Amino acid sequence: MRAAVRQVADGTYLVHGPNTNWVILTEGDAVTLIDTGYPGDREGLLGSLAAVGSSAEAVTAVLITHAHNDHLGSAEYLSAGYGTPVYTHTAEVPHARRDFLHQAGVGAVLRNGWRPGVLPWAANALRRGGTADVAVTAPEPFPGPGPLDLPGRPVPVHTPGHTAGHCAFHLPDAGAVVSGDALVSGHPTSRVEGPQMLTDMFHHERATAVASLDVLAELDGDLLLPGHGPLHRGPVGDAARLARERAQ
Repeated sequence: MRAAVRQVADGTYLVHGPNTNWVILTEGDAVTLIDTGYPGDREGLLGSLAAVGSSAEAVTAVLITHAHNDHLGSAEYLSAGYGTPVYTHTAEVPHARRDFLHQAGVGAVLRNGWRPGVLPWAANALRRGGTADVAVTAPEPFPGPGPLDLPGRPVPVHTPGHTAGHCAFHLPDAGAVVSGDALVSGHPTSRVEGPQMLTDMFHHERATAVASLDVLAELDGDLLLPGHGPLHRGPVGDAARLARERAQ
């Protein structure tokens, strides 16, 4: 399935897969890839790189917001096939190796099956590799606090709660924040439009996830590039505060 590629700033592209987004940052011939979609999104991932005039070989690094299957899906493919380093927060490194798994399981999905959209979302997740083995053999912690010496100069921002090592990425040059699943603008399991948290079953520690919205509220930028949902324009701080209000 093709992914929809949208340029949101110079060298900055938000890519919409079937249910999950990823971000491409370009600088000359080099690329930083933030997240990789589900395993079943690989064709769309490679197609999105081609759409911006790049390729898997040109990916300098993969940055992972968090190690759920819908964001980690092709990280090991790029690492094993092209020698691409895979970076994530220190607390997320063992999660990416699958030393443990903090992800909504079958039981949680079934308990929430009465909610609108949950069962169709779960069926799609299974088709795209939501329970596949996507362990990364040698994930590494970020090589510094940022701005990282990579295309786009992303700054990792620890936003735990969804997972222990969840990170957003501030892109000061683009006036953007890549928020992963700490702050989204839509999801198949939600009937709310605009800035919001994911439903509770997806969070490892909900209270911590709510508190991380305060961290996002301090970041400058007028473009929110979420892990799920459309691009959101407007002050990121306002978006984070609205999501916090909705979470009460």
